Amino acid sequence: MRFRGLFTVSIGKLKGFSLSQPMNLTPTFFRDEGKPVEKLQALICYSSFSTNGDLKKGYEKMMLAKDLACLVEESSHKDERKVKSRMELKRSIELRVKKRVKEQFIDGKFRNLMVNVIAVPITLQDAYNCIKLNSNVDISVKDDSICFNSLAKELLDGSFDVGEDTVSFSTRGVAKEVLILPNPKMIIVQEAIRMVLEVVYRPHFSKISHGCRTGRGHLTALRYIKKQVSSPSWWFPLILNKKVDANIIAKLISKLEEKIEDDQLYVIIRSMFDAQVLNFEFGGFPKGHGLPQEGVLSPILMNVYLDFFDQEFYRLSMRYEALHQGDDKDEDKSHSKLRNWFRRQLKENDLKCTTNDNSGPRIYCCRFMDEIFFVVSGSKDIALSFKSEIVDFLKNSLRLDVDDEQTGVLPCDGSNGSRFLGALVKRRVQEGPATSAVHKLKEKVRLFASQKQDAWNVGCVRIGKKWLAHGLKKVKESEIKHLADSGSTLSKVSCFRKAGMETDHWYKVLMKVWLQDIKAKAAENEESILSKYVAEPALPHELKESYYEFMKCADEYVSSETATTLALLPNSSSNSGSVTITEILAPTDAIKKRLFRYGLTTSEGYPRAASLLVLQDSIQIIDWFSGIVRRWLQWYQDYDNFNEVKLLISSLLRKSCVRTLATKYRIHESEIEKQFDSELCRIPSIEEVEQELTYETSYSHPFDNDEALMYGISYSGLCLLSLARMVSQSRPCNCFVLGCSVAAPSVYTLHVMERQKFPGWKTGFTSCIHPSLNKRRIGLCKKHLKDLYLGHISLQSIDFGAWK
Repeated sequence: MRFRGLFTVSIGKLKGFSLSQPMNLTPTFFRDEGKPVEKLQALICYSSFSTNGDLKKGYEKMMLAKDLACLVEESSHKDERKVKSRMELKRSIELRVKKRVKEQFIDGKFRNLMVNVIAVPITLQDAYNCIKLNSNVDISVKDDSICFNSLAKELLDGSFDVGEDTVSFSTRGVAKEVLILPNPKMIIVQEAIRMVLEVVYRPHFSKISHGCRTGRGHLTALRYIKKQVSSPSWWFPLILNKKVDANIIAKLISKLEEKIEDDQLYVIIRSMFDAQVLNFEFGGFPKGHGLPQEGVLSPILMNVYLDFFDQEFYRLSMRYEALHQGDDKDEDKSHSKLRNWFRRQLKENDLKCTTNDNSGPRIYCCRFMDEIFFVVSGSKDIALSFKSEIVDFLKNSLRLDVDDEQTGVLPCDGSNGSRFLGALVKRRVQEGPATSAVHKLKEKVRLFASQKQDAWNVGCVRIGKKWLAHGLKKVKESEIKHLADSGSTLSKVSCFRKAGMETDHWYKVLMKVWLQDIKAKAAENEESILSKYVAEPALPHELKESYYEFMKCADEYVSSETATTLALLPNSSSNSGSVTITEILAPTDAIKKRLFRYGLTTSEGYPRAASLLVLQDSIQIIDWFSGIVRRWLQWYQDYDNFNEVKLLISSLLRKSCVRTLATKYRIHESEIEKQFDSELCRIPSIEEVEQELTYETSYSHPFDNDEALMYGISYSGLCLLSLARMVSQSRPCNCFVLGCSVAAPSVYTLHVMERQKFPGWKTGFTSCIHPSLNKRRIGLCKKHLKDLYLGHISLQSIDFGAWK
């Protein structure tokens, strides 16, 4: 929009423009490379002089112009575009791809996605940028290592050879396990296909599905079980076991064909399965340990395949809940149940929106990839019948093996609970406000009585010790003739004293005879003897009676039943009810064993030094420990015993880090804490963890922890790097991270700490790593070494085929 001056004055030229002509106040006027301050000053002078005609006020107007010009300059800095995070950048990339995919929706299906979307240079470029963002590489830096035009041409004319763009690794020993990983070109193609499939299937996935989806991770799965399952009676998990075969691939392709019509896409997906560069195994990993790292397509394809199960679950749940024939034979009420069932599904199982009809059974399910957990609110017969039908569907229709013998139907009120995602799911009775108030009052009475008992015992012991000292004093006085009292008991007993016996020895003999007389062998210690047989008999009778009466009343009140004590509270009947809640508990014992297996603690549970880290720089050592602490605490942040977990992890790992540095520099641990005080602050304390989690919950962007966008980072397996050699000019090496071309200063040996199919403890945090990658050498620049230690990138970002 243009604004022109309405007045003209003939006072000459001011700051390079004429006031006798109408002023053109366009945006180019302020963007002139001249001086915006002078131009704004001239603008205000122009307006003021022409309207008022009073040149005396020119100085004030000029000062006002300067102030306004300063505000313009300050606001210009604030208006600078905020630097986007890599999550925001990735989201913007996927939105561009989404627009291209939506354009191919014709007659109810997506058509020719390979030709018009995937095998297009700009889409391949976007896929590569997503990979670089996962690798924490700046996408603004140009990278000419891959020609997207030629790659798109190979995909279109069918000359793209999947087998040539792979690299294989095998384990050492007789029983070799082979792992086939994609090369960078293959990773780009897989990422492009993944983005397209996400756009197609994301709106159609079920709400019971969690894992590698936007806004649906392991925390949302556990939160669903904890907060949205109402009145559970029975629960059971299901363990799936199956390697992908031809039948599963054929059924997967048939599922894809329901929404996508593209033969070229299916040909390349089948070729990836044939080359074993794309693979996923149901139940191949310990529960809660995520997915294999062979390819980024595994999560989306597994969710697509198990969407068959999600649909079958809704069919069965509708039959058991809405069409269940119980004692109620009324047809109208049957229709009411059906309507209520549909309303619950539309309301996302919001308990506030559910109806009050709890007469019929309820079936709940939570699926995290291939880990499934069921909860039944009803009789055990219904739970067994439902389990039998769902197992038959998984075996017969989906061709999956189900280990249902180890996962029996358990009562929810049992003491052992059930396992899901490495967590222990239990039910616990939560006290009502009145009951809680009574228990708090009992604790105060118990504490007060304990304090009075301690004071009583201390006073009696003090009196008894004074009695002993007084007796010894009298014995010594009896040896002095002018102080001796011939009528005292000690003087009469002293005649039995043997000749030459020392005073202290003789006094001990007297005490021994006295102890035998009172039969004090059953006493716990000498202090209890002094208190019971010396001090208390000498105290006034009224004082002893009042003390023991007080202790008796306190014990009776503390040990009394809650129902009796609730009667003392006003309106107790309305607020004394207890509530049974579901708890999600982290396996603390398994975490301790895992730390021992990693070599970070001793068999007794004490911290120890990590010997493989000693040769690395001190900052790298601290970053490694800091990364473990932050990732584990973020994983367990919503668990009910999080306070116990964070105390365990923070204290043990911080002490292990200090001892590793002490071993490196061969100095005392106290000196290490003084010397590296500022660096050790990178390992968050308990208070810092609470502040960070609160800040992330309140201020973080909703896509910052999007599992669909950042697959592989939150589930990356734990590894450790030891220094193999330094890079020299004769033996150069670049960074192995995808998209990074920086020279690596060192080569490291990868030590796998969580191996695939490890038959150990299921802690529900990290994915396993294929054993064939153990002891492999990789080159990393300093930036990506730190990113890997802190958990900002995963092993999926590393091109293991760079050596080959």
